[in-house]
Formats: sequence, C-alpha cells, structure tokens
Amino acid sequence: MIQLSDHFDYKRLLRFTFPSVVMLVFTSIYGVVDGFFVSNYAGKTPFAAVNFIIPFLMILGCVGFMFGTGGGALIAITMGAGREKKANELFSMIVFVSAACGVLLAVLGFALLRPVASLMGAQGQLLRDCLTYGHMILPAVPFYVLQYEFQCLFATAGKPKLGLYVTAAAGITNIALDALFVAGFHWGLEGAAAATALSQFVGGIVPVFYFGRPNSSSLRLVRCGIDKRALGKVCVNGSSELMSNISMSLVSMVYNVQLMKYAGEDGVAAYGVLMYVGMIFQAVFIGYAVGAAPVIGYHYGAQNTGELRELLKKSIVLVSVFAVLMFVSGQIFAGPLSRMFVGYDEGLLAMTVHAFTIFSFSFLFSGFAIFGSSFFTALGDGLVSALISFLRTLLFQCLSVLIFPLIWQLDGVWFSIVAAEIMAVGVTALFLVGKRKKYRYCHG
Repeated sequence: MIQLSDHFDYKRLLRFTFPSVVMLVFTSIYGVVDGFFVSNYAGKTPFAAVNFIIPFLMILGCVGFMFGTGGGALIAITMGAGREKKANELFSMIVFVSAACGVLLAVLGFALLRPVASLMGAQGQLLRDCLTYGHMILPAVPFYVLQYEFQCLFATAGKPKLGLYVTAAAGITNIALDALFVAGFHWGLEGAAAATALSQFVGGIVPVFYFGRPNSSSLRLVRCGIDKRALGKVCVNGSSELMSNISMSLVSMVYNVQLMKYAGEDGVAAYGVLMYVGMIFQAVFIGYAVGAAPVIGYHYGAQNTGELRELLKKSIVLVSVFAVLMFVSGQIFAGPLSRMFVGYDEGLLAMTVHAFTIFSFSFLFSGFAIFGSSFFTALGDGLVSALISFLRTLLFQCLSVLIFPLIWQLDGVWFSIVAAEIMAVGVTALFLVGKRKKYRYCHG
C-alpha cells in the first residue's frame, strides 16, 4: 500500500494518481452520456437545451470541489504534522457543512432556473426543455456536492482506488438508466435527467456510509464542532477550484450567448460536443492534480523540501507527456467523436469537426495551469491558486470570446479557447518562479 509519507518515483506517483485520473475521466464520461442519448434519441433542440442549462447546474454543485480540494489540502497538512485526531474532526466538519450548503443551493437553484435561462436567450421550446431538465436535476444537488467533494477526499484518506469504485458505480448507474429510460422507454429529456439525478445520489451517499463506520482508511466521520478559522481556511484554500468551476460555467454561458448570435442552436450544439469531449480530456489533467495534491501537501507539511522539489519536476514532465497525447488524440478522433454525437446532421457535423480541430490545440497548454493552481492549493496558498484559476477560466476566456469573434466571427469563438490557455500558462510560470524561494520547491 502506498503511503503519503513514501518517496515517490515516476512509477509510484503514477500508481497513486492513476485511480484519481480514471475516476475523473469516468465521471466525465458518464456526464457525457446524457448528451449522447439526448442528442441521438430526443433531437437537436433538447441536446442544445442540456448544453444551455448545464453550466448553471454545475455552478451549484462545484462548491463540493472547494470543500474537497481546500479541505483535502488542510487535512493532508494536518496529518503530515502528526495530528490525526484533528484531521478526522476537520474531515467530518467539512462533510457536514458541505451537505448543508448543498441543500441551500438546491433551493436557490429552483428560484433562479427560469430567470437565468431566459437571460441567456432561451425561448420557446428551448426554454421549456431547459426547465424540464433543470427541475429534475436540482433535488440531487446535495448529493452532487458530496460526490465532487469525496472525489478529492478519497485520495486524502489514502483510498484513491475506493473512490474510483464509487465513481464507477455512479457512472454505471447513469449509463444503465440512460439506456433504459431514454433509449428503452423513450422518456427523452426527463429520462436523461432522472438517470443523472439517481447516479449523483449513488456517488454522494455511498461514501457517507463508508466513512460513517470504522474503516481501513486514514479518515472517518466523528463528532465535531465548527472550527470557524479552519473552515475559513478551507474556503480560501479551495477557492481556486471553486473559482475555476464557477468561471468555466460562467464562461460557457458567455460562449452560448455568442454562439446563439453567430450560429444559432447549431453553434450551441457544436460547443456542447466540444465541452463534453473536452471534459474527458481535461479530466486527465484534473485527475492527476487531484491525486498528486495530498502527496504535495503532506511533504510540505512535513517540511520534506527535497521530496517537494522532485514532485514538482516529475509532475511537469508527466503533464507535458499527457498534453502531447491529448493533442494528438484530439486531432485523430475529432471526426469520430463528433459523429458519435451529431452524425445525424451533416451541416452540424462539419461545423463540429472543424471546431474540434482548433479546440484540441488547447490540450497542449491547459494541463500546466490546472496543475499549477492545484499545486499552490496543496501548499496552502489559496490566493495564488485562485488567481491562476480566475485568470485562466474567467478573465482570459471572457476577453477572448468577446474580442476574437469580432475579427474571425465563428472561428474566433474556437480560437479564443486556445488563446486563453496559452496566456494562463504564462501566468502560471511567473508564479512558480516567483514563489520558489518561499516554498523551496526548486533551487535558486
């Protein structure tokens, strides 16, 4: 069994992070299943509706990533300092508070669903489909929050493989129910929403039962109070991941507005395919970052500066390899992946394939900023982490998607994604160089 205190060579680092990578990839794949079934069995407008409203629903659930990454880093640092009892209390507090937040966010979602959809330009059948999908997903938001959170905390607990199994169970539930409800019973959008909601329930509630009983992991749920100072640190430290996810959703809304202007529902549908497939590719980087973060946090807490330096070097090498593989895969599979979603419409298919060949260049750069943000979170520097995420996922993206289409019209939308990632790599490099003496993760 690999321990956080071990020395990590490439093989051990890959073995430890592999379950997190597979877990995030699997989560992305089963998140894509709704789109596949809706597009092929319900039609183009319901597919556009899912893509239109899903960013808003993701904003409600992504608070789980804040608690999971921010809390996971604090718990790992606490364990590295030898304070096991305190680590369990922090873990329990984070789980209980995040569940309560999920309930409040679900209520808020019901109040804002129609105004948000209308504000983005949904009308007629598109608006009705957005509301149908959203109203069935919202009751599962508390479990969605917990599922996101436990994806991070399983690695901190030293059980990344168990996290993978839980995610696989949730994913299989979604895939099976999508096939049954949408393809089998022909329930359309309602069936896809029900399948997703039930899968989120599985992904959120199973870990609660596991950690609520005596187990073989490093953590379990115990009686605890509210440590306001620690909770504030968790929120600040995890704010980068929260910002990253909220920003991606807000940016998706801006993209949808621009695409409605330049290409109508076809543009929204094409962008939906990019985001679905892009989520799978990006999950490799996110999964590695999530898996490596507890190791980085532990060795930083234990003041093992030599190990910390090696972890950074090895991570940069691995992210570089992943980046090239993701780009090549994107170029090779642009056609088949696009056809899988929108092969029934030749015009939409051509638009999607063209967009994907441009979009795949972003994979060469995105992993470095994703890892860089996670790296500073693991060090407890939530401010720098949040700033990288803010610039990458919100400011650079919004500026690009508002300016580039004025020059290149529809192609400007696709180019803007790549430009934002390139700028984010530059910012990440500047912070890594500027903070090297403070955290002693490299010489000089």
